[in-house]
Amino acid sequence: MIAALKLVPMWAWGVVVLVIALCVGSFAAAWFWQANAYGKVIATNESSYQSDRTLIANAASAQARDALAKQQEAEKKLAALDKTATEQKDKANAENETLRRAIADGTRRLRIAGTCSAGSGSSNVPKATGAAGVGNAGSVELSAATGRSVFDIRAGIIADQAALRAAQAYIRDVCQ
Repeated sequence: MIAALKLVPMWAWGVVVLVIALCVGSFAAAWFWQANAYGKVIATNESSYQSDRTLIANAASAQARDALAKQQEAEKKLAALDKTATEQKDKANAENETLRRAIADGTRRLRIAGTCSAGSGSSNVPKATGAAGVGNAGSVELSAATGRSVFDIRAGIIADQAALRAAQAYIRDVCQ
């Protein structure tokens, strides 16, 4: 076998070495060129990725600021509604308490006007007989304790109406 290799002229060996060197060189050049091209693609993609992340972060930040501003505005409206409702309720309760004290100390009386129809067929109302009967357009004066109870009931009605008005204003002005 070595004898066969000696038969090949020296210049042929030079050509074989040159071809191998050219192949290795071409391979290395292609490898470096491809790595360079991929590096540029990766750099471009990284740049695009960072700009997309920045845009998304800025949009999220703007959305959070808008949500916070809306929440603060709703809280301001709610506080204003609460203040108004509390003032109205306090005013009505003060008036009710003044009337309740006036009934309790006897400076005012609570009377209920009404009519009774004796012939209405109701078994609850007896027929008026003689001078001792109550007329059709009379009034009934309530005791002081009953008067206080009426004003206690009135205070509950005032509180319920104030709560209803506050809920309606909240729905109308804040919940939009």
